[in-house]
Amino acid sequence: MQGSYWGYWLIVLGIFVIVIMMILQSVTTSSTQDYYLIKEVTEAAMIDAVDMAYYTNYSEIRIHKEKFVESFLRRFSETLSFSTTYTIEFFDIYEAPPKVSIRISSTTRNFSVGEDITSFDLVTKLDAILEQQYYCYD
Repeated sequence: MQGSYWGYWLIVLGIFVIVIMMILQSVTTSSTQDYYLIKEVTEAAMIDAVDMAYYTNYSEIRIHKEKFVESFLRRFSETLSFSTTYTIEFFDIYEAPPKVSIRISSTTRNFSVGEDITSFDLVTKLDAILEQQYYCYD
């Protein structure tokens, strides 16, 4: 009988640890993770938005604003967390030369510990310029 009580307590402790880990995972986020996520998504979206017809005619890189925003939102929405609310703001989107400024504010849901209600807010800003290396072999 005493062995079965230890088994019940072990199961309860395991469930308690899993619940605590789930709460901490949904709350913790770091600005480094957000920065690298935004950096990779921005780079991929800028490459997707390159106007290839303009590039073949004039040998200069130019992006489409609408295509960049669409690709960025699609890629970012594939990787976001459902426990966080994101606000995405696009500043200075230049087509030629390609330059983009983005600010993403992330807010976690409120959670309470005792009588304290807390949420975490992170703001990440990124400026990106797409460059080219053009080699002329004449």
